[in-house]
Amino acid sequence: MRTITVIGGGFAGLVAAISCAEAGARVRLFEAHTTLGGRARATPPPYVAHDGPHVLYADGPWWAWLAERDLVGPCSAAPLRGFRFRHRGSLRRTPPAALGTVLARRWRKAPVDRSFAEWAGCPEAAALMGVATFDHDPGRLSAAFVWDRMRRVFAVPPPARYVTGGWNGLITRLAAHASARGVTITTGTRVVDLPSPPVIVATSLDAAARLLGTAFPAVESGRAVLLDLAVTAAPRDAFVVSDLDEAGWLERYTAPDPSLAPPGESLVQAQVPLRPGESRADGTARLEALVDAGLPGWRERVTWRREAVANRRTGALDLPGQTWRDRPAVDRGDGVFLAGDMVAAPGLLSEVSFHSAVQAARLALTA
Repeated sequence: MRTITVIGGGFAGLVAAISCAEAGARVRLFEAHTTLGGRARATPPPYVAHDGPHVLYADGPWWAWLAERDLVGPCSAAPLRGFRFRHRGSLRRTPPAALGTVLARRWRKAPVDRSFAEWAGCPEAAALMGVATFDHDPGRLSAAFVWDRMRRVFAVPPPARYVTGGWNGLITRLAAHASARGVTITTGTRVVDLPSPPVIVATSLDAAARLLGTAFPAVESGRAVLLDLAVTAAPRDAFVVSDLDEAGWLERYTAPDPSLAPPGESLVQAQVPLRPGESRADGTARLEALVDAGLPGWRERVTWRREAVANRRTGALDLPGQTWRDRPAVDRGDGVFLAGDMVAAPGLLSEVSFHSAVQAARLALTA
């Protein structure tokens, strides 16, 4: 068998490389950055902050694949206390009645061709999904797309699992597993000419288009302001604040994983989706109002701060009438395959990368 080349060392690239190597193929992986991880990269200790949510879902195939290879590592479930809702400017411990009604009717099947706002008829339910879409108006998306994710994210008991130490440790374990299976990993090398096939391109969709010299159909994705904070710990701080007014989200990640910050400090990430044409400064002002509600007196307690704009970082968002099958196909022809979170594969958040990587590996092995 000819060597299979994988371009990109994030979740998709590493899963694809491992899948090919486990099947007996020779595999080489190139990563343009000096470190692996792609969008799963996090800041180094003592404050380990990520570019958005970083949880695995224990009810999904991505989790099962990792567990089968003993790659999950230590992890924690979501705390059962400390969840708050910001609604009509006030903080509350229970969801509004309308939102509770929507979540209670989990048996319903949502249509693909209607918007979630039209189908659910509950603005609070749409805003609740800002955390999984980074979109200013999740209600405009396909009802089936939003509802399928809502039912999993807010299942009882919650399937979310927090990997101890964040994504950095998981990337390290994946890389070690790939190397042990014979994958040759080269970092700090940007591939500018497409190698001989079979090739798996596991980069962002924009980078893949440049490498392949093609243009993909426009794919919706989210854009939000992120604010990472380390503050001295206080018992009154919430674990999560779901902003039902602004589709924002605040999460104190040291509640399930204290290793993300020094002892006595809390690491918090807050996000709010940017509206069309809204400046970063205006978005940050709205975001700080959310932090005011969830972390009283936070400004006097800050020990570390980082701000960023997360652009196109939630993967693909499906509009009414669209499903994951309408995204750019994994098989590009002539022995070239795509993997990543914005291509034609199902799943929740990082599961899209996993599914596309496994499919790309299967196709590359038979190319």
